[in-house]
Amino acid sequence: MPAQAKIFGFVPARMAASRFPGKPLHPISGRPMLEHCYLRAKLYERWDVLSICTCDEEIREFAEANGYPVIMTADTHTRALDRVAEAAEKCGDVANDDIVVCVQGDEPLLGPDMIEAVIKPFDEDPDVEGTLLSVPIPDEETFLNPDMVKLVHDLRGDVLFTSRAPIPYAKKFSTDIGAKRVGGIFGFRRHFLKWFTGLPESPLEIAEACDSNRIYDNGRRQRAAPAPARPYLSVDSPEDVARVEAIIQNDYLWEKY
Repeated sequence: MPAQAKIFGFVPARMAASRFPGKPLHPISGRPMLEHCYLRAKLYERWDVLSICTCDEEIREFAEANGYPVIMTADTHTRALDRVAEAAEKCGDVANDDIVVCVQGDEPLLGPDMIEAVIKPFDEDPDVEGTLLSVPIPDEETFLNPDMVKLVHDLRGDVLFTSRAPIPYAKKFSTDIGAKRVGGIFGFRRHFLKWFTGLPESPLEIAEACDSNRIYDNGRRQRAAPAPARPYLSVDSPEDVARVEAIIQNDYLWEKY
């Protein structure tokens, strides 16, 4: 990554989640889920900017009451990356080669080491334009769960395809097949994010309901960034809250915020 490149992080959130309305402010171990995500992301030390971005006044009021930076975006976005792209443009001082990181607001077990994993490929390879967190799949339930977006990548680590189906194919699940899912942290050169959000939805993106496939349909790649080996769960439904609470209070980051 060029020495002058800055790192801009955005935590997108909206209250109107279809399966879990009000999810960003739902309490987990006594604190709103969004607060866990923001404060854990803030532990990463290389940010030039880290801000929540939302279209909801309720989230804005929560952020401002706690002194957390917040950028208001349009209420027409249905995808987090579109919201992040607008927030990046509103910052005004984001150069084309700067790094824009989307830290999903429903990942309350994220950590600064995961953010560093997503940034590291930019440091190591100037040709990398985008990255995503790659999380090992530990069990068959996760492998078969359509809520979990899986990925396959080539030998260099460039993602070839993402799917809600169990990939790669296996007659019987085993960790030996190396199955991975997409984690909720994504990095983009600013020019690459603008290119991506300016494209129409692509055939594989629509068929798989995975927006990363828009990139691969159009002939470009993201680099998979291996996640550290520890529990990492997203919150997709109310039932996930108890699973996260069972982990978070014994998590090494809990005492840091």
